[in-house]
Amino acid sequence: MLRPRIRMSQYLAPKLYLLTNDDGFELLYSKLKIALGTGMIGLLQIRRKKILAQEDGQAKLYEEAVKIVALAKQYNVAVVINDDIKLAARLGVGVHLGQQDGNIAEAKQQLLPNQIIGRTCHGEVELVKDAKNDGADYAAMGAVFTSTTKPNAATITRQQLIEGCQQEIDICVIGGLTAENINQLSGLPLTYIAVVGDIMDLPGDKIAMRCQQWQQALTLWNTPA
Repeated sequence: MLRPRIRMSQYLAPKLYLLTNDDGFELLYSKLKIALGTGMIGLLQIRRKKILAQEDGQAKLYEEAVKIVALAKQYNVAVVINDDIKLAARLGVGVHLGQQDGNIAEAKQQLLPNQIIGRTCHGEVELVKDAKNDGADYAAMGAVFTSTTKPNAATITRQQLIEGCQQEIDICVIGGLTAENINQLSGLPLTYIAVVGDIMDLPGDKIAMRCQQWQQALTLWNTPA
């Protein structure tokens, strides 16, 4: 009798997936160095909306991204670029695509097999299925809670999240997640927990402690209540 496919994330705690914020670059870099140095970050996304909005934003983003990718490489942390397949290919990293920001087939043509491709799927299970069928490595679902980064984003139900987790593709959750509320998702077969403000909006001297608090929270992931 055939056994259903079981992802390793059903047994392992999810990885912390850190997204950059809009801090000035020197401050951002110093915070990233601290966070990556804790060993708690499993994936890093470069998302710099304010830089891109500047007149020479593309050039500035490239300059920043080169330095961030080199830093992440020192800590053996994979990187994805938000929404820009060409930049991801130029840097030799992965890409995260919103629903209106690029085509998974195009990304697969331009990137190497080991470069991660993620897809925003909100709370729609059909979009999760599409992401899987198109060959994405993970589907991002959210917002789980209201967040400071996207305060107007619609939140999803636990049932939507459960159904997303049944689609045989790695699931990333995002939106208002903290080391204190993540226990509400404990036991779900998640691969990534995406965090921005809960880490990156802190002063640099608070980041290592916050990452330790995340480590403690995720250590209890599969512990029965």
